[in-house]
Amino acid sequence: MKLRCALITSILCSFLFFNTTAQDFNTNDGKWIKGWANFTPNSTEYPEADEIIPNIITEDTHLSNSSVYLLSGDVYVTANAILSIQEGTVIRGDHENPGKLIITKGSKLIAVGSEAYPIVFTSNKASKSRASGDWGGIIIAGSGKVNSVSGNSVIQGKINPQYAVYGGNKHEEQTTVLKYVRIEFPGNKSMGSENNNGLSLYGIGQASIVDHIMVSYSGQDSFSFSGGQNNITNVLSYKAEDDDFQISEGFKGDLDHLMAIRHPYINSPKGSYAIEIDGYNKDQGFLKPNAVSDVAITNSTFVNLSDNSNYIHTASAISATNSALVYLHNSKISGFSNVVKFDESYTSLAVLERAFKMDNSFFNIHGEGVEVSYKPNTGVLNILKYNRFTKDFVSVDKLFEDPNSKTAPKFQLKKAMNNYMVMQ
Repeated sequence: MKLRCALITSILCSFLFFNTTAQDFNTNDGKWIKGWANFTPNSTEYPEADEIIPNIITEDTHLSNSSVYLLSGDVYVTANAILSIQEGTVIRGDHENPGKLIITKGSKLIAVGSEAYPIVFTSNKASKSRASGDWGGIIIAGSGKVNSVSGNSVIQGKINPQYAVYGGNKHEEQTTVLKYVRIEFPGNKSMGSENNNGLSLYGIGQASIVDHIMVSYSGQDSFSFSGGQNNITNVLSYKAEDDDFQISEGFKGDLDHLMAIRHPYINSPKGSYAIEIDGYNKDQGFLKPNAVSDVAITNSTFVNLSDNSNYIHTASAISATNSALVYLHNSKISGFSNVVKFDESYTSLAVLERAFKMDNSFFNIHGEGVEVSYKPNTGVLNILKYNRFTKDFVSVDKLFEDPNSKTAPKFQLKKAMNNYMVMQ
């Protein structure tokens, strides 16, 4: 922490205050999680399943909230079929025969819950015995643009090859409609399974709707966006083992009201980030350099629930690789080692400044702020200017109003914004 402060002071830190009329991003920024999110899913009692979902669905099918469904083994929705799910429906993932719900290219998932009656995908285990990775997760393959040489790609992992292709030229496609959906305890890692994330969107089309989605206790990533283009809003990742939001293969979109709540003792051995963004897949090449992953993130909160006794276990909030582009606005980052880590594809300060922009935001970290591969790295903290920050690392409970609430965590700062320093 002392090194970071010294570096900030010597390079570009000015202990100035924003004008009191500056935008206040710290007001009512968590209201959207109230009423439908669940921060104690292991204690929630769900009724036993009374109907099994077939493993192959080839015609339009509707799941009613009058039944509770068991998802056992991999369930494929194929032949352009539409699977629709009524609000308030509960689907329980089998932990003995862990599977996934796979919406193949051309088919569609329409799962529209409500604030009062969200749709819930959860573990089939009894309450207080559920754990991260009890079942697989949800995979949706679309026909949107993918930044690969062929314009298509293949879902990796344990999945039937004939259903694994995604991508194409149907950029306006409505691949899926998801509203008020909770996905609890997904991310199974048994038998070498890969990409069993909470919600994986492959080649999603622009007309898709992804709004008010919560993934909790995923054994792998909570959300994965591979290729495609979409504006996504009100999505929450809670205590994932791997990344909260994994973005790759040229995905483009405006991401508004993202929330990631991590814990310093819940991590993947290979490293876990709130945002892991990859410009393109190095194994498949890219269609053109300007088609790399490119996101604008606004009104978002990325918090690791760390304090002075355990913050050493945290990594950077954001990992950027293979020339990915990120713009972060009106957001908060707290409890991580650094704001952002760049790989070797970012070769100079000029490259960093073109690839990463952050403004009107706040950060509370214990590292230097920016991690790069190239040397010398003089001036890299320049990319954090025009943002407020804490002089020294502050524990989560001292920084925020009610960060550990089990009903609706609050991440409003206890002190007014003008009490914090600003990069200038």
